[in-house]
Amino acid sequence: MLPDTSLRRISVDGVRVDRDGRAILFDMSVELDSARIAVIGANGSGKSTFARLLNGLVEPTAGRVSVHGLDVARERSAIRRRVGFVFTDPQAQILMPTPAEDLALSLRGRSREEIAERVSSVLAEHGLTETADAPASALSGGQRQLLALASVLITEPALVVADEPTTLLDLRNARRIGDLLLAQPAQLVLVTHDLELASRCDIGVLFDEGRLIAVGEARDVVSRYRRMCG
Repeated sequence: MLPDTSLRRISVDGVRVDRDGRAILFDMSVELDSARIAVIGANGSGKSTFARLLNGLVEPTAGRVSVHGLDVARERSAIRRRVGFVFTDPQAQILMPTPAEDLALSLRGRSREEIAERVSSVLAEHGLTETADAPASALSGGQRQLLALASVLITEPALVVADEPTTLLDLRNARRIGDLLLAQPAQLVLVTHDLELASRCDIGVLFDEGRLIAVGEARDVVSRYRRMCG
């Protein structure tokens, strides 16, 4: 069960992000507390920059970002424990030679017995048991993205931020990853070009040329974006 909305509020207040002397995200303020939040817009519109603000991968040039009551700039360690980030390319986050080792890495600091039990359970849950000790490099694209997602979910984050996690996948695997993201219990911020998947979220957030231009019911925001794309 998701926590009370007061405990899952994402607040972005007067945020601007500059890179190489130019603004890539302009004066943005928004508060979001819905369970499933879709972030849409064209390439280069600011979607991924917004997503990376939520766990400190990108620092604002001006303004403040807080997630679930935590100041992202000041409470970085607590934010990293609370927010799980799923990248577009799973190779960016698969760090160990095998799936079992990669999942175990996410649980470092826990007892050996707990790690073994959790890794075995998660491998079974996601249909990866037979590949537990296989080279991660030998996995299919769908299996690699599934492993990358599982390595985030195994830590039981309160917020999952997924940056175009289905872009590199075929239709079947894209649907599988999308269904899994929408079904997990944490709050979800989903950056996606898959407008059908975005429409299944509660709220849509639309970016255009570095500006937040719409927030509302996901289907309404998706419809607006479709009209923009004409």
